[in-house]
Amino acid sequence: MKRAQVATGNGLQSVADAVNRRQDPRPPVEFGLMYSAQDRSGEILMGDGMVTDLSHHGLGIRGNTSVTPGMELTIFLYLPDGKDPLFVMEARVAWTSGRRFGVEILKMNLRERNRLRHFLCSNLAHSD
Repeated sequence: MKRAQVATGNGLQSVADAVNRRQDPRPPVEFGLMYSAQDRSGEILMGDGMVTDLSHHGLGIRGNTSVTPGMELTIFLYLPDGKDPLFVMEARVAWTSGRRFGVEILKMNLRERNRLRHFLCSNLAHSD
């Protein structure tokens, strides 16, 4: 059986190894997001897609615009709470596999971090 591989900042590694580095479990979710980044040439990239899993420290994304490991993104999460999008000031792409990729959350303001914490607690409570 062939093992799936992902591109990371340290080269290729198996999907299982990339998942095992996570600090927190990431329950599956599905809601929209938008992301933007600046590529090496200075061009602004804009993309949208779906969040596939989420934790306090990172998220999985299925997007429509290619990114590369190490790229820094700004993200707007459209949580299903009907409020304004949750703003992630800075996140780093940890791995990519086709149109799927994972990011580590680096910087959020306190209000947004508390909102994410509340959403996760509510979401996890309903998944039991």
